[in-house]
Amino acid sequence: MPELPEVETVRQGLLPAMEGEVIARLELRRADLRWPFPPDMAARVSGARVMQLRRRSKYILADLDRGESLLIHLGMSGRMVISGLAAAHVPGQFHFEHPAVEKHDHVIFHMANGARVSFNDPRRFGAMDLWSTDQLATHPLLASLGPEPLGNSFHADLLKARFAGRKTPVKAALLDQRIVAGLGNIYVCEALFRAGIHPRRAAGRIGPARIEALTEAIRATLQEAIAAGGSSLRDYRQANGELGYFQHAFRVYGREGAACVSANCPETVRRIVQSGRSSFYCAACQR
Repeated sequence: MPELPEVETVRQGLLPAMEGEVIARLELRRADLRWPFPPDMAARVSGARVMQLRRRSKYILADLDRGESLLIHLGMSGRMVISGLAAAHVPGQFHFEHPAVEKHDHVIFHMANGARVSFNDPRRFGAMDLWSTDQLATHPLLASLGPEPLGNSFHADLLKARFAGRKTPVKAALLDQRIVAGLGNIYVCEALFRAGIHPRRAAGRIGPARIEALTEAIRATLQEAIAAGGSSLRDYRQANGELGYFQHAFRVYGREGAACVSANCPETVRRIVQSGRSSFYCAACQR
């Protein structure tokens, strides 16, 4: 599933095609994705102007001039593909000509500026919804989310308070979206390695200095991943069709049995399963 850096990269790629522009027509090519679309969604969105394109956790939010916001979740295999618009000021070029509509192009935004934005999702685990912009914080998918890890509200003191007394392994704690929003398996593994913290260590037993290091490691990992266009492991591509490249910089994730990247470390990367997910770490570098 795309994590925060991938969703942020997609959002940035959509900006020249959608932000400030009018959705001339919204085409729904089926009645649902993971859940049914809201009533009259095509009519409520068609003709609206996208005032702002934001991200909250792993969700893209398009604020419309009609007082509603479109919430988009990419799910396991969802992609937003742009055609019909030149974008020389962003990496790559969008297609000038619209390609043939594909089987899994389930939602198509026909933009008044000539661009076409297609939501392609073979597995249909993605989702879209419409919600009052003023009440967006109450949406069931957003209401319980913690702070954004790249925002000002995320800092070491907050993480220390949320870890206090917890016997939960730190890996599981960081994947809890109520503690911090948007983190997924890949970037938690990478951040824990950078901070030198074992994924099994109880969250409540991490000292202040190490929490400070972890906070900085989370920020740095996410920022570097966004700069690299995210990580392409299975279905993920950027909005312009380009692959992400951060997977080439992984220090532990997916590297079971490979030599640790730390200088003079004799260990190899290990893998354990926590709550049904693989955790990758170095037993020598992470305590």
